[in-house]
Amino acid sequence: MNLLLLPGLLCDDAAWLPVLPHLQGIADCRSVDYGDADSLPEMARRVLADAPAQFAIAGHSMGARVALEVYRTAPWRVTRLALLDTGYQALPAGAAGEQERSRRMALVALARADGMRVMGPEWMRPMVHPARLADAPLVEAILAMVERRTPDQFAAQIRALLARTDLTELLRSVRVPTLVACGREDAWSPVAQHEAIAALVPGSRLAIFDGCGHMAPMERPVAVAEALATWLNIAVAAPVPACANGAVA
Repeated sequence: MNLLLLPGLLCDDAAWLPVLPHLQGIADCRSVDYGDADSLPEMARRVLADAPAQFAIAGHSMGARVALEVYRTAPWRVTRLALLDTGYQALPAGAAGEQERSRRMALVALARADGMRVMGPEWMRPMVHPARLADAPLVEAILAMVERRTPDQFAAQIRALLARTDLTELLRSVRVPTLVACGREDAWSPVAQHEAIAALVPGSRLAIFDGCGHMAPMERPVAVAEALATWLNIAVAAPVPACANGAVA
């Protein structure tokens, strides 16, 4: 089975790397890069341009929003959907939205002024379980990943996230086996948010990873892989061949 792995903000294939050994023999995994894309729909188009005819797709954080855009664009190509440590609502109106915009743009300004490595710890701190901040290999892996991005790429991805739309109706339309999962201590995308997502997607399964913050694939790769393996092994009826416009072939 083909499995596309979509990384989140500032992340690359290293975000999924710890999970891969535990999926050997279960799926043919491929991570995706968004390049300089500055909108979620454009990221989805780039995913689809290099994707197999049909595939399962798992997205982490921003990557889960991209995965949903992929499903919106070409649902006949998506056989399964996994949404990890993510959200589904648009940028809040009023003061809350302005505060988010201000915080995100301050990080972009820091990256431009002092470099991605200096900005990295400020971005990373709320992303991992507090107890894991003393885990030097984990912290270094995250900071090295951030440093591989440029301030321009960071700014482009921030623009994409600030322009995000509400996904409520799209979630209600999903008709493939869906996993919704997050770290129990994810302070960025809390459990309650994932319970709401799971309630919107018909027949979805919810998985919570204990002792885990927002960076679940790197913090708890075995638990994430186990949840993905269960999701990949859900039996489904053979799909009816469809054309690009969704009509039966």
